[in-house]
Amino acid sequence: MSVYAGRPASSLKFRNILYTKGNYRATVTINRPEVHNALNLGTLRDLAAAFEDASWDDKVAVVVLTGAGSKAFCTGADVSEWAKDFMDRPSDFYKWMGVFIETFERLRNIGKPTIARINGMVVGGGNELQMSCDLAVAAQDTFIRHVGVARGSVPAAGATQWLPLIIGDRRAREMLLLCEEIPAAKALEWGLVNRVVPRKNLDKTVTELVEKLIDKLPECTRYTKQQLNFWRDFSWGITVGHARDWLTIHTGSDEVKEGIRAFVEKRPVDYRKLRRSKESGRS
Repeated sequence: MSVYAGRPASSLKFRNILYTKGNYRATVTINRPEVHNALNLGTLRDLAAAFEDASWDDKVAVVVLTGAGSKAFCTGADVSEWAKDFMDRPSDFYKWMGVFIETFERLRNIGKPTIARINGMVVGGGNELQMSCDLAVAAQDTFIRHVGVARGSVPAAGATQWLPLIIGDRRAREMLLLCEEIPAAKALEWGLVNRVVPRKNLDKTVTELVEKLIDKLPECTRYTKQQLNFWRDFSWGITVGHARDWLTIHTGSDEVKEGIRAFVEKRPVDYRKLRRSKESGRS
């Protein structure tokens, strides 16, 4: 077997994802339902390896990305990892962010059409994952949300570049500044997803799209995808390095500490206390 060929899915041992291949389809499932399929370092590395394999496997025509269970597609960065690893060592976030960037770039540049199967809530980096896919199908009882400016965790690295391109500037600002849930029906109206269906029809609809994509010319499809990626790649390429550095520095800030502590302690963020401390010059 050529070193550049894909490997049998069963030979790839993953801890945080499920990976299957067959009938020209690869399915990558984030398998951390106990934490709403949040992204820790291990999950990002598993995803990157699966995306590489699917890209290299000529028997794979379409890649489907989803989350385990029915509650969440993906809820972005794992806040418990932030609390454990980054609060006291913000410089380690720079390393994590490097893996995050590489994983997302592998997905966007996989060379094959990709479909996000949205089976539950989509938050933060989860939305950036689904936007990195070419198409998205959502169960009608799901929603999409960003919480960066409300929680103090990663303010959207990806969404700030791509949301204005996909849904327009005003809607992007509404999502990122208000941090409100966008129900699936509104996401469809805005063009953030391609299909919204009853949950019982989710798999059927995804499979229909997979079959349609299989019956297309692979090299023409790859080049079309490459050209379609231009504006996303352009905006990402000139900003993500800056975001990586700024976010690394900001990880040790009072805002992030309060947001993470509030999450761990299961309480609201005390926004007014933070504002008062800034007014008094104590921050």
